[in-house]
Amino acid sequence: RGTVTETEEIFCHVYITEHSYVSVKAKVSSTAQEILKVVAEKIQHAEEELALVAVTFSGEKHELQPNDLASSKSLEASGRIYVYRKDLADTLNPFAENEESQQRSMRILGMNTWDLALELMNFDWSLFNSIHEQELIYFTFGRQGSGEHTANLSLLLQRCNEVQLWVATEVLLCSQLAKRVQLLKKFIKIAAHCKAQRNLNSFFAIVMGLNTASVSRLSQTWEKIPGKFKKLFSELESLTDPSLNHKAYRDAFKKMKPPKIPFMPLLLKDVTFIHEGNKTFLDNLVNFEKLHMIADTVRTLRHCRTNQFGGDMSPKEHQELKSYVNHLYVIDSLNHLYVIDSQQALFELSHRIEPRV
Repeated sequence: RGTVTETEEIFCHVYITEHSYVSVKAKVSSTAQEILKVVAEKIQHAEEELALVAVTFSGEKHELQPNDLASSKSLEASGRIYVYRKDLADTLNPFAENEESQQRSMRILGMNTWDLALELMNFDWSLFNSIHEQELIYFTFGRQGSGEHTANLSLLLQRCNEVQLWVATEVLLCSQLAKRVQLLKKFIKIAAHCKAQRNLNSFFAIVMGLNTASVSRLSQTWEKIPGKFKKLFSELESLTDPSLNHKAYRDAFKKMKPPKIPFMPLLLKDVTFIHEGNKTFLDNLVNFEKLHMIADTVRTLRHCRTNQFGGDMSPKEHQELKSYVNHLYVIDSLNHLYVIDSQQALFELSHRIEPRV
């Protein structure tokens, strides 16, 4: 899997509008010019017409020069990075929000749910398979300044959040009730397929996306869901039930044969609970019982990767779905996942399509 430095990558967020951004997977050493080239390709604008501007938390703005590093540390210091057209330099958000959401909905509704779930699994597996077991230790023991040692783990955790937001966004961008009902049914089927394919990371993300407050409040939409889909979703929800320390999930996951992708936030919670609930040293001696418990939990990664996943699709279908799933947050293209990362914006959309009575 290589050393951490060789695989050190980040998702660089470049905002197009206030609530939407392009997510570019790049090395920490990537320059602003390299990032801009990828962004220009994704939003289908000429690179020479665009520029990147960093906006600090205090509101100060400065244009990034081609050779400036767009590393995670500089991003944190800057607050946010926006892309803007040079001929509209007086505004940060000259790109209109996607006005073709209905076309997006039709595209998703036309996709094969099993194949889409399979491509989600392939993407998640590539991230999960890159995680070194020690990353869980660095993440738990060294929360401050351990980012360079947990790069692959951070990517998978962020992916889970992105899929959750993608589900909510697609539902809330669909203004037509009938199509929105079809979308909910589609996502319920995709979640069921993720479970069948033993990809619990995307499974949890999709279920949580459907349970997001801005989606769950859509009573008119949920009322029209057929009974068999409501029953299926209820069964899927039961696996995410946190009661008795997620007993339902743990029992089901234990019965699944590898290869399988665990719900990573829960695995990290287990390691953190062991770490914070037990002293590392007892009477100036190393508490090996604690370390053995952590080791047993971390070995879950090794067990899950005992075998390799493999799924076959027709080359054309595979490439189309791969393109859709792998390129996150592309704003004005119908070919990729589109995400709004603001809960306030999602609620505004929710109340717009189904106003409060």
